Amino acid sequence: MTITDGDWAPDSCTLPTDEQPLRIAEFDELFAESLRSVERVAASTARMILDEEAVGRARDLAAREVECCSFFRFTVDPAGPGRIGLLIMVPEARTGVLDALLTRAVAAAELVE
Repeated sequence: MTITDGDWAPDSCTLPTDEQPLRIAEFDELFAESLRSVERVAASTARMILDEEAVGRARDLAAREVECCSFFRFTVDPAGPGRIGLLIMVPEARTGVLDALLTRAVAAAELVE
């Protein structure tokens, strides 16, 4: 697995290489517009809190991401008034991918770690 320059797409990703920057940009936009907090629940699990208006985009991106990187598991659920939770799980062997995704999310949303 090679993760460089904040890119969290692993070598095993089946999304065509020329489409990967577009997908990353979609996640960046989601994070920049809707991400409110990130919590590392375990080494292989993180929970993000997003604005409720992002539920459709979050579900769509999660579904498309699982198609090309099948090791991801996403769960979207209510997280209080006006918010949704996005639980992201990866196998222990893929925690580097989760690390890179979270770093990118925090930067895009301009959250303070």
